[in-house]
Amino acid sequence: MPTARDKLRELRALHEDGLLSQQEFDSRKNAILDAAYAPPGPPHAHGGGPRQGTEIGLMVGQEIGPQNRRYRLERLIAQGGMGQVWQAIDLATHEELGHSACVAVKILPPQLTMSATHAKLLLEEATQARRLAHEHIVRVYEWAQDPATASYFLIMECLEGEDLDSLLAREGSMALGRALDILDPVASALAYAWDKHHLVHRDIKPGTVFVTRSADHQPGDIKLLDFGIAARARSSASSIGLEAPADSGTAGYRAPEAGVHQRKPAPVQDVYAVAVMLYQMLEGRLPFEGGREPSASVTPARPPGLNDAQWRVLQSGFAIDPAARPPSVAAMLAQLRGGAADQPPSAEAAKASGEERAERVHASGEERAAKALEVAAALQREQVRQQQAQQRKLELAAAQQQANRERREKDKAERILAEAARSERKEALRRQLLERRALDAEAARLAKEEAQRKALQAKAAAAYREQQQRARAEVAARVQAELAALLPTSSSPVADSEGVLRDRFLDGSAVAPDLVLIPTGRFQMGSPEHERKKAMEAGSQQSWVGRETPQHWVGIEKPIAMGRFPITVAQWREYVAATGWQAPAEFNWAEPGYRQGEDHPVVGVSWNDAVAYAAWLSSMTGQRYRLPSEAEWEYACRAGTRSAFSFGDSISTDLANYDGTGSYNDSPKGVYRKGTTPVTEFAPNQWGLYDMHGNVWEWVRDVVHDNYEGAPNTGRAWEEGGDPGRRILRGGSWLYNPRYLRSALRNGFSATRSNGIIGFRVARELL
Repeated sequence: MPTARDKLRELRALHEDGLLSQQEFDSRKNAILDAAYAPPGPPHAHGGGPRQGTEIGLMVGQEIGPQNRRYRLERLIAQGGMGQVWQAIDLATHEELGHSACVAVKILPPQLTMSATHAKLLLEEATQARRLAHEHIVRVYEWAQDPATASYFLIMECLEGEDLDSLLAREGSMALGRALDILDPVASALAYAWDKHHLVHRDIKPGTVFVTRSADHQPGDIKLLDFGIAARARSSASSIGLEAPADSGTAGYRAPEAGVHQRKPAPVQDVYAVAVMLYQMLEGRLPFEGGREPSASVTPARPPGLNDAQWRVLQSGFAIDPAARPPSVAAMLAQLRGGAADQPPSAEAAKASGEERAERVHASGEERAAKALEVAAALQREQVRQQQAQQRKLELAAAQQQANRERREKDKAERILAEAARSERKEALRRQLLERRALDAEAARLAKEEAQRKALQAKAAAAYREQQQRARAEVAARVQAELAALLPTSSSPVADSEGVLRDRFLDGSAVAPDLVLIPTGRFQMGSPEHERKKAMEAGSQQSWVGRETPQHWVGIEKPIAMGRFPITVAQWREYVAATGWQAPAEFNWAEPGYRQGEDHPVVGVSWNDAVAYAAWLSSMTGQRYRLPSEAEWEYACRAGTRSAFSFGDSISTDLANYDGTGSYNDSPKGVYRKGTTPVTEFAPNQWGLYDMHGNVWEWVRDVVHDNYEGAPNTGRAWEEGGDPGRRILRGGSWLYNPRYLRSALRNGFSATRSNGIIGFRVARELL
């Protein structure tokens, strides 16, 4: 968990980068200090406490949030004790947040956050909810505070549909099978939260179960809302006298033991709430109106559609004794489905069946007497019909003749219509055949053009690969010649024909990451004026591009070897197994929130972790490994080029992994992959280095400086002055727009922090 000092350092960095105004910086700084160092006791006891937020006056089109993270309110979705929920448009850039533009904004009531302590607890709960990545749990992206009103709000996944509360208000009740289908996803979400994060929801009710609606207005997935947040808010509210004291939950659904002796929440509390909610779904009302005392022994009526076994299971779900309940919601639902098999009839059912048979015997005698009377009346009616039959015979014969004539005329008309229909179908088939032939011809033409295009692409790709191989071979030969002139032949490192060097561990157990030989040379570091202008046209701020100035000549005086790829998940896993390294609590490198294979670049590694990895690699190989300097990184990235990227002044998502919804210098828009890709997914640069643009930001040795004023021109790392708590990042990532992938762009981040978009590659000294 980051300390107040870490938060203040990050806040100061945002202000210095021009992303926060002085007013917003002061407001956030004071909030951090209040939350960390507020004296104990109620806020009014210490000078009036922080300024309260307000929801009064919110309207469609209004913008809320800090200066660099604004949200425009589009429509009010819901309103209740937990505040207002609006559908909103996220006006911030994707690289600054990382979720879709359309979001749901839950604005918390002022009375829940008027205390700095209560606000801190509530936002800690929201931060914990962000870690829950499950298909049936609504995603919580972030929390923020509106500087104009000091109101806190949560930014969440935007859903279309209705909650179970609204569905039951409209339908009243439902069958058991449908109710179990709705609750199965809830059970899956609760099991995930307990197994992965040891979390209990604590406030399950129809209002926190959401039934989404697809584009064609059909019922979709089930989503569980307010995971822990509503319970924390209700607990905070009770502590200031807004509700009856309770640890968690809503009256009527809250387990009797909740809040008793401050017990630690357990999954059986959620079992109780789901059992009560299932009863309501079947019966149309709660089993215990107005809550339930631990000593109560009232037994509600059995809902329709449940047999004896199923009714026993449901009763055990809302048992007063927690030990008598099923261990989990999933177990309870499984028992309910298993109890649907045939059961022996109860004594009450057998008695009812006997009474029903007696009633049927009595009714049978009455029916026989009535049938005898009906037979006598039928005989009389038959005699009358026989007398009238002769009279109607002639009439029937005449009617039959008329019917025959009408049928013949009708058959003739139908034959004429059928012939016309056959002719029309024949003409329609002829037109369809002609259209099909035209479509086939067009498809064949397009297929031929596509084949020709792919052949040209393959030829161009082969020529490009051949050119790259020649360039890498020339660089390798040049570096080998430089090393041979400076070192004894026996000491010179040996690389393959493309300049790839592989060091073996001293104990022979493994091989170090692939290295590419980088020659000496001179280059212009930073960006020219025309490139900075293009970056600002694409959305960069002046403070960002100002870091790339002044453009200056740098000489790389010693050849080095640089990692061919960023360090991969498999290579980091090897380091973790060898050293016992533990991930920080703030981010789990093994579960970053998106799919990662062994050949993807590792993320969630701080600058300090990267330095420790290089030291471990040095001890295992006997060679000198380290992070590259910023000058070495840009020199290797450019590979002899002077354009914005190593492959030219434009970019596409066929060349690198980045947020393709943005564009740079009229480049085409492309895909947004929303995560890392394998390190060999895209072609390397001229010197054989992969992923120098995009995929993950990469740590270098240098500390953060505002610009290049006073920077060394020898290629060494600039570690004097600046902000020693922050280190330089290079290359851009999968989350950022293409303007951040330029060879000259510089970024910075706290050396102690990690997240899902930062990795690193190593360098090795040859002299």
